Amino acid sequence: MNPYVAWADTCGSSSGSAISVAANMVSVSLGSETHGSVLCPADYNSVVGFKPTVGLTSRAGVIPISSRQDTIGPIARTVADAVYLLDAIMGFDPRDSEATSEAAKFIPEGGYKQFLNEDGIRGKRLGVVRNPFLVSLNGSIVAAFESHLDILRARGATIIDDLEVQDIDIISDPNRSGEFMLLLAEFKSSINEYLKELAISPVRKSLKSMVRKLLYIESEKTNGIGEEERKAIEYLDKLSRDGFEKLMADHKLDALTAPGISLAMTVLAIGGYPGIYLCQPGTKAMGSHLGYVLEG
Repeated sequence: MNPYVAWADTCGSSSGSAISVAANMVSVSLGSETHGSVLCPADYNSVVGFKPTVGLTSRAGVIPISSRQDTIGPIARTVADAVYLLDAIMGFDPRDSEATSEAAKFIPEGGYKQFLNEDGIRGKRLGVVRNPFLVSLNGSIVAAFESHLDILRARGATIIDDLEVQDIDIISDPNRSGEFMLLLAEFKSSINEYLKELAISPVRKSLKSMVRKLLYIESEKTNGIGEEERKAIEYLDKLSRDGFEKLMADHKLDALTAPGISLAMTVLAIGGYPGIYLCQPGTKAMGSHLGYVLEG
């Protein structure tokens, strides 16, 4: 149940983590994200949700879907709490060595809490992506987003407005981009490897033994990573390079921002990029969707 509006959606799949923070049951929590499962519950339950770069935090012991997209991130009531939790969980893990060894090279000495600064936004270049993010939003959400931009400008940020991510229509459609097909194939191989590690479990053998219980029928039909799936990986990489990465480089941006998370989370998901959802102070009782996401 949404802690602020009983009839409102809570989103998923880390909704329990977000609800527990929003309802003041816990100070902080963790969520797993493949495609929006930290950012979306943070949005719907009016808390801070941080999706780290894939590999910055270990996925060892977490039920997997995709090694390309899975990441573990903090959910908290404040940015400071989220950053302190991130510092506690990030870094190299031999049980997830391929991903964490690469990301660990970029962790600053002293961690990220040293960058908690009230004036940290001053001088930063933020790109604003409106199309197609604003199309489905109502007037109150758009007005709240404009208010956020005014605050960012007042605090010293440079706003580069009306930018567009190349091929966003394809990126935002998991069937056209190939993301959905690839996730099904990756889940089958990933979950089978995960189940082999379990010492005691009634479903420890394979995905096939879970199908009747969890209805993962579509994934079981796949044959793992073949030629079609490898082409999908290459295409997703190209969409990310020509879209998000090119936009960031061309405009010398520190981050992109967009209202809500519905489409922004797809851009972040396929490239393994980081993002943070920030809710608007003073509007938590209204439930959801009045914050914004920073990407990059």
